Amino acid sequence: MQNKTDYIIYTDGGSRGNPGPSALGVVIKNSSGETIEGYGEYLGEGTNNEAEYKAPISGLKKLRSMIGKKKAKTASVAMIGDSELMVKQLNGKYKITDSRMQQLFLELWNLKVDFREVTFQAVSRAENKEADFFVNQALDAENRNGSLFT
Repeated sequence: MQNKTDYIIYTDGGSRGNPGPSALGVVIKNSSGETIEGYGEYLGEGTNNEAEYKAPISGLKKLRSMIGKKKAKTASVAMIGDSELMVKQLNGKYKITDSRMQQLFLELWNLKVDFREVTFQAVSRAENKEADFFVNQALDAENRNGSLFT
C-alpha cells in the first residue's frame, strides 16, 4: 500500500479581479478515478493566489471529514492543481515571501500531517476543468445572488 494513491483531489481557485470576488473548486476522486465529491465555495474578496491555497485546504478538510481521522492517517492523497506557483511553493522549489500566503501555506502544511502522505502536482488548466467548473459556478451564483436587487 505504500505507493498506492488512495485519493486524488483536484483543486482550483480563482478571482475575478485581483483582488476581487474569489472562489474555490474541489473534486475528490477515489483510487479508481471515480468522483466521490465535487463542490465550489464562494470566498468573498481575495486574490487568485489566496483562492488557489484555500482550495486544497478545503479539499483536505472535506476528505478528512468524509473518511474520518483514523482512516486519514493511512491514506495517501495526490493533490492536483493548475497553479504552478502554489505547487512549486508546496514542493519547496519557490520561497513564500508574502505573509498572508505564508499563513495559508502553514495551514495547508499542518493539514498534511493528518494523512499518511500528501503530494502536490501541477497540471495544465485543460486537465483541471472539473475543479475550474466549480470555481466559476460559485462565482456566477454569487454574482447572480449579489445583483438581484441592484
